[in-house]
Amino acid sequence: MRAVIQRVQHASVVVDGEVVGKIGPGLLVLLGVGKDDTEEDARFLSGKVANMRIFSDADGKFNLGLSDVGGSVLLVSQFTLYADTRKGRRPSFTDAAAPDVAERLVLRCAELFHAAGIPVEMGRFGAHMEVSLLNDGPVTILIDSR
Repeated sequence: MRAVIQRVQHASVVVDGEVVGKIGPGLLVLLGVGKDDTEEDARFLSGKVANMRIFSDADGKFNLGLSDVGGSVLLVSQFTLYADTRKGRRPSFTDAAAPDVAERLVLRCAELFHAAGIPVEMGRFGAHMEVSLLNDGPVTILIDSR
C-alpha cells in the first residue's frame, strides 16, 4: 500500500455536488492499494498513520499524534498512486489492485483507524471525487508498506 499523508486544518470530499466526507484538523490520507497487498499491509499502514507524530507540541517539535490533538482522518482511495510512468506518456496502472480487492483493503484501513479510536471519514470508492484541503505546514509524507 502507498499513502500520501497531508496534515490539514480541514479537508473534504465532494461527489456529484454532495459532501461525502469532511474533517477538521487531522490527516488527509490518499491511499493506493497494490496488486500484492494484503491485510498485513493494511494493518501496517493504518498503525503507522494512526501513531505518526507529525503534529507540533508547545515547542514546535513533531511530538504529537492524531490522538494527542483530537484529530481525524479523511481516507480517500487513490489507485493512481500505483502509476507506472517509465514508458511512454500515458501512465500504466497494472501494479494497482483489482477494484474489489482495493475496496476491501481500504475499508479495512478505515475499520482499523476506528478501532484505534481515530474518527474517520471517507471518500466514495470508484467515484470521481473533488478533494479540497487546507494543508497545515505544509506537511506531506509518503508511506509505502513495502
